[in-house]
Formats: sequence, C-alpha cells, structure tokens
Amino acid sequence: MIDIMSASHYIGDVKFVLHYRAAIVMSLEEKRVWSYAAVALAVAAVYFAVILARLPGAEAGELSYVRPMLVAIGAGIVLNMLAAPRSTEPWDERDARIRRRGEHIGFYVLAGGTAAALALTLAQSAHFWIANTLYLTFVLNALTSSAAKIAAYRRGF
Repeated sequence: MIDIMSASHYIGDVKFVLHYRAAIVMSLEEKRVWSYAAVALAVAAVYFAVILARLPGAEAGELSYVRPMLVAIGAGIVLNMLAAPRSTEPWDERDARIRRRGEHIGFYVLAGGTAAALALTLAQSAHFWIANTLYLTFVLNALTSSAAKIAAYRRGF
C-alpha cells in the first residue's frame, strides 16, 4: 500500500533541498563577489551620470572629469573594503578555481578595452575619451569577472 501523505511530504522536502536550499545558502566568497559587483556598478553609474549630465552643450575635451573620476575610484576602493564580508577561513579549492576562471574571463574584457584606449591614444583623441575608456574598461572587467564567478557558483563549470 502506498502512503500518499508521506510521499507528498517526502517529495516536498526533496524538492526544497534540491532547488531552494541551494539558492538560499551562499558561500562567503560568493557574497564577496556580489558585493564587489554591486559596488562597481553603483559607483560607475553615479560617475557616468555626473559626467553625462555635464556633457550636453560642452566640448568633451574641456570637461572637468579628473576629480569625479578620482572620487569614483577612491569611493569604489573604500566601499569594497567596507562592504565585503570578512572571514578568516581560507578559500577552498572550488573557490580558487571559480576565482581563477572569473579573472581569466575578465582579462579578455580588460585586454579589449586597453586596446581601444591605445587606439584612441594613437588617434590623438582627447584625454577625456582615453581616461573614460580606461575607466569603463575597468568597470566592465569587474562586472564581467563577477558575472562569470556568480554563474560558476550558481550553475557550476
């Protein structure tokens, strides 16, 4: 005889463990990656909102972008130090592999962006465009490597 009530509880428990519990439990390193990506996105959004608000009606080469960029870089560093969860636990092998894979993927974005900045330099573009291309490249590198790491944590390799 099949006990339908027990089976329905069992299926519900198995479904919770397989699908929902894995989504709730997050390792410390994954929390760090989420924090890093959120800070990179938020700081860059504020910086580009400030710069793009100044752009209409002004010549791009004459915009004062140095101070906002330095503030954005400093704020990103400080916020990442403050927002990152801390622990004295060493990384396990899976965290190390995910980190290496994410940084590897982010490297391609970084290489492409620096090549674009080099091309702008060779074309004798204004410093504004070169500096902002480099800043955007660093932001895209942070977001791409973070997205790759999060995908690896959530879906595996």
